[in-house]
Amino acid sequence: MTRHIAFDSLHNFRDLGGYRTSDGRSVHWRLLYRSDSLGKLSSPADLTVFRDLGIGTVIDLRYPWEIAAKGRIPVLDGVAYHNLSIEHRPYDQAEIDPDVDPWRYLADRFAEVTEDGVVEIRRVLELIATADRPLVFHCASGKDRTGLIAALVLALLGVPEADIAADFALTELATPHLVADWHAANPGRALRWPGYGRAPEDVIRHVLADLTAAHGSVRAYATGTLGVDEELIGSLRARLLSA
Repeated sequence: MTRHIAFDSLHNFRDLGGYRTSDGRSVHWRLLYRSDSLGKLSSPADLTVFRDLGIGTVIDLRYPWEIAAKGRIPVLDGVAYHNLSIEHRPYDQAEIDPDVDPWRYLADRFAEVTEDGVVEIRRVLELIATADRPLVFHCASGKDRTGLIAALVLALLGVPEADIAADFALTELATPHLVADWHAANPGRALRWPGYGRAPEDVIRHVLADLTAAHGSVRAYATGTLGVDEELIGSLRARLLSA
């Protein structure tokens, strides 16, 4: 199976299938996808690729003002659209101080999302667990907000940290495109932070370690802070894992 799905307008559309879990099962292919902004999805060729995936649910993790400025996925028959903005404290990555530890800085922003976005994150997990067709979730670059949701889902499925971190870091393949998109959208502005568009493993490893230190495990964070019950986690595993 191919993890990266090729689109003309998208740079970071990936299948989350194929990862093995600690109990010997594996994540089904062609059921759960992650992506950069589907607001860029407009060409007939790209829409054909999207329709051929059989996706029935789109979760847009961006702020409403981002959607107003950049657009959302076109209305498609049979595709349910949900806007669940999990981040509540906006910040400009282009302006990150080059002198700070960037990966620790980003992990701290992720920690804010896990605290502020409880209602939205829980709803995202509910939609993933109960969808009866393939589902895709996305933010702007498919990097941070999308990367956090992917990490939480994979951790709840029992995928080892090494594979979660490796999946997160696959966004690095899209970094040149993300930087080019930023320059195209910001003519005449200097990109202050040289790490813009990066997604090294260190970031998500910090996040997982922080959740474990604060809550005991990602599962305990989900059942405690998010209020996700064991039945929902069971549904998530039943839907996404091989027998």
